Amino acid sequence: MRHSRTLISAVLGLGLAAALGTGSATAANSPAAAVSSPWHASHSSYAAYEGSAEDAKATRAFFDAVVKSVAEKRAANPGAQAVTVVYNASNAPTFRTQIARSTQIWNSSVSNVRLVEGSGADFAYYEGNDSRGSYASTDGHGRGYIFLDYRQNQQYNSTRVTAHETGHVLGLPDHYSGPCSELMSGGGPGTSCQNAYPDSRERARVNQLWAYGLAAALAKVS
Repeated sequence: MRHSRTLISAVLGLGLAAALGTGSATAANSPAAAVSSPWHASHSSYAAYEGSAEDAKATRAFFDAVVKSVAEKRAANPGAQAVTVVYNASNAPTFRTQIARSTQIWNSSVSNVRLVEGSGADFAYYEGNDSRGSYASTDGHGRGYIFLDYRQNQQYNSTRVTAHETGHVLGLPDHYSGPCSELMSGGGPGTSCQNAYPDSRERARVNQLWAYGLAAALAKVS
């Protein structure tokens, strides 16, 4: 793990680096360097990272950042039964279809959180080229983004890549050793894997996290 200023960098994703940086269009421009574990890495590389303290910290940081952002807006609608998380896809025009599809997948799979596109976004999608592949990033202060790498999205099912990255926003860690039926197994099952849906355990985990996330958001603004 590397440190830059007061930010801690860690990996999130299909191959994903979680640069704890702030809304820049590419990892290279963020103030914190990223640690990478690409989708193209060996299975042993995946196994060494998944479930590690570094992995857990990165996932929790992104989830907490999104909850913090949501909490600041909860006072406007405290009676809602689900947490609404707003995203901005304007900086990833190439992947608009995949983003729409992946958010639709998540919205139809879980009940305690809903992803909607709009202003005042809690996180954003960006696109470009990065040798580390796609990743999720947060600065730990309620700002985060998902970066979608062109080459990786040509090699893997692009909706799976996008839905997997979005899973990090919702609080799920990587599980590279899992089967294709697990969305968070990312690039572990290889390029032939076409599944873009979370399995029952992943759905239950997100609902559990956001039941807590709703309570945390309400408590913050009460």
